[in-house]
Amino acid sequence: MGNTSSMLTQYDIEEVQEHCNHTFTQQEIVSLYQRFCQLDRNKCGFISADEFLSVPEFAVNPLSQRLLKMLYGLNFKEFVAFLSAFSSRATLQNKIEFIFKVYDTDCNGKVSFNDMLDVLRDLTGQFISEQQREQVLTHVLEEAGYKKDSLLTVSDFVKILGNSSMKMEVEVPVD
Repeated sequence: MGNTSSMLTQYDIEEVQEHCNHTFTQQEIVSLYQRFCQLDRNKCGFISADEFLSVPEFAVNPLSQRLLKMLYGLNFKEFVAFLSAFSSRATLQNKIEFIFKVYDTDCNGKVSFNDMLDVLRDLTGQFISEQQREQVLTHVLEEAGYKKDSLLTVSDFVKILGNSSMKMEVEVPVD
């Protein structure tokens, strides 16, 4: 599986399926492997940041630079695990944990007001002022029972987002 010129065996497919908690079918994993091989232009078994940015939908995503930090140098198994958060079969817990990682850029297990403000800045760009961003974020935190100086953990994210009907899905074309 490390070398993209090799084919996936049934064992490889089952191993990847287990690694991503069965969020993709075996047929979807084969399709993802074909896409992985297309992205891995230098055929080294890993996808670089430049190779990821060759996907137009990813390149235009306002959070693409944050996501790149999460997935630099992914092998196929990690690639599928990364995408599994976007599967319709992923649990809400998996999706929330993924979102938490987007916010927790220093990987310390805590998200500060400034961390959240940075993500909000990436998402809104020039469309709203910094003061408006801070007001919105302060209001959202207070509504959830937190203060501006709170450091949120993944369990706080689960508490805040756990009752939502979050849609974070990507369609995997199956040939």
